[in-house]
Amino acid sequence: MASTAGQVIRCKAAVAWEAGKPLVMEEVEVAPPQAMEVRLKVLFTSLCHTDVYFWEAKGQTPLFPRIFGHEASGIVESVGEGVTDLKPGDHVLPVFTGECKECRHCKSEESNMCDLLRINTDRGVMLNDGKTRFSINGKPIYHFVGTSTFSEYTVVHVGCVAKINPEAPLDKVCVLSCGISTGLGATLNVAKPNKGSSVAVFGLGAVGLAAAEGARIAGASRIIGVDLNPKRFEEAKKFGVTEFVNPKDYDKPVQEVIAEMTNGGVDRSVECTGNINAMISAFECVHDGWGVAVLVGVPNKDDAFKTHPMNVLNERTLKGTFFGNYKPRTDLPSVVEKYMNKELEVEKFITHEVTFSEINKAFDYMLAGDGIRCIIRMDA
Repeated sequence: MASTAGQVIRCKAAVAWEAGKPLVMEEVEVAPPQAMEVRLKVLFTSLCHTDVYFWEAKGQTPLFPRIFGHEASGIVESVGEGVTDLKPGDHVLPVFTGECKECRHCKSEESNMCDLLRINTDRGVMLNDGKTRFSINGKPIYHFVGTSTFSEYTVVHVGCVAKINPEAPLDKVCVLSCGISTGLGATLNVAKPNKGSSVAVFGLGAVGLAAAEGARIAGASRIIGVDLNPKRFEEAKKFGVTEFVNPKDYDKPVQEVIAEMTNGGVDRSVECTGNINAMISAFECVHDGWGVAVLVGVPNKDDAFKTHPMNVLNERTLKGTFFGNYKPRTDLPSVVEKYMNKELEVEKFITHEVTFSEINKAFDYMLAGDGIRCIIRMDA
């Protein structure tokens, strides 16, 4: 790969030309990395709900043509000026948020919300010069959350690239670069359930199942899954979920149902839906005195969280988290090691695999609610 350093690379990319329309396989030109940038050869990517949300462009500013994709694994092809901790051939995970290692957030042990590289869904260009690194016949193609992994090659800021164990299977650990780590970290790093405790998980999609997996790893004795789709309940057992609640089955608020099931409330709850009512329920279902609720899902911009102040004064704690409180460059390699040491099972999150030319099938699976994660093999 070193022979291509400094040159424009022509490769295949799945381009979204307009909202909600199938991606089109195109030959794109990928410019060399600029200062503090890295060009990656993407080997595996997967489809996350966030890609679908911005591809549909129903609730935000549309930006097209664009190359989506942010959950992936690959190998460094070349590095730009000033990059010292990565070299060609390194195995890496690109991440939608970053770690510059210089700002107050990066230097704080309590935060992972980098000032420079925090996720920006509206920006379609690189920070260095405000331009894209993708083009077709001179026409710029926009980036997505700084990663754009639906391309055989992509350019990413060095702060958004985690170097990982070269022995790790890239077709498995690619799913650790977004949703799985978000849910896992929400439980292990923020909720921090004690062994033998009870945990309620709201939403049993990929992030919620990862939160349940975190509760299982922590040794929780009761893991209550809450979801409106009963089809998800059987699958959730593989992730440690012991009991299930469908709010539609009751004529009272689900927080009251959970409080009755658990003698006053669960010790911890993790909300992974983005639904404001689920967020309120997740907070109000934890036990007074020590209960902790963690919000992971992203709400509608017009939503407001309403609860009686006594719920806080009675010593319940409400927390939020972003990417499971993991610092991408510092912490993600250790999450990969959890998998390598068989502490974390990743295979059960992967339900489908398609070739890059079949990428629109992955969207079909996601839109049909069929499965958890679909791996897209770039070299097939």
